[in-house]
Amino acid sequence: MTRIANLGPPQPTGGLLTIRLLTQSDAALLEAFLVQHRDSSMFLRSNALRAGLEFHGQAPQAHYCAAFAGAEIVAVAAHTWAGMLLVQAPEYAAEVARACVAESSRAVTGFSGPLEHVRRARAALGLMDVPAKIDCAERFYALDISAIRVPEALANGAVTCRAPRPSERDLLCAWRHAYDREVLGADDSEEARKRAAGFLDWQIGENAAWVAVEDGVPVSLSAFNASLPDIVQLGGIYTPPELRGRGYAKVVVAGSLLAARARGVSRAVLFTQNPSAERSYQGVGFERQGDYGLVLLR
Repeated sequence: MTRIANLGPPQPTGGLLTIRLLTQSDAALLEAFLVQHRDSSMFLRSNALRAGLEFHGQAPQAHYCAAFAGAEIVAVAAHTWAGMLLVQAPEYAAEVARACVAESSRAVTGFSGPLEHVRRARAALGLMDVPAKIDCAERFYALDISAIRVPEALANGAVTCRAPRPSERDLLCAWRHAYDREVLGADDSEEARKRAAGFLDWQIGENAAWVAVEDGVPVSLSAFNASLPDIVQLGGIYTPPELRGRGYAKVVVAGSLLAARARGVSRAVLFTQNPSAERSYQGVGFERQGDYGLVLLR
């Protein structure tokens, strides 16, 4: 059942602000809103494009609830099949969060979105004091790919960038698991290894993973967590500790973005807490845009 709630007085558009569950017929309205905030809406946009707006229990489907001022969406929350609540809500974050979880009737396992939107949504659901294995404010960077600074090692061919080969899968799966442990707090279990391998296999299958290679040997990994015709989101960027400090991350990031540019992509975003990684990203032209919230509840 779709619930509609009056949330305030008439807006400047002249319409009463309402909140309701979205259906596939709302896809164009949602895209029009999210494109206005495209740098911080990658997961919402890519999931909606891949799986539609209606929930049938499959990944990566979600329940989507939006606040409307007249005929225009002004805030949205999506409660995914896995329990994550994704928010893009410059206003009314509390209202869309509560409405979305009421519609889904599922437990909330975490939050993702612009930092202040996440904090307001989490507080509205009474989950601020629930222990979290990850609760971070990541620094949020973006780059117009036309302004990319290509590292010298990539430009002169000393280090190359290409898609992974089947013979490299086991090595790269181990790297992805190491990344999950170092950055996402994953444990050293067989289940965690399988989860890491499955995610990397998906990225490789989507042509969304690259390796930097020196003298025929992989030295760094880059991938896209989300990809759209106009914008990509980098994630899972990993260089083994013994190879760090040699500029390989710059090469693999730049190489993957040049490949995306050849497909027509014009912009890239990423999130990080690592000062050393920040310097690498700034080195290829990324500029800080603000803060992004990621919460994974225990």
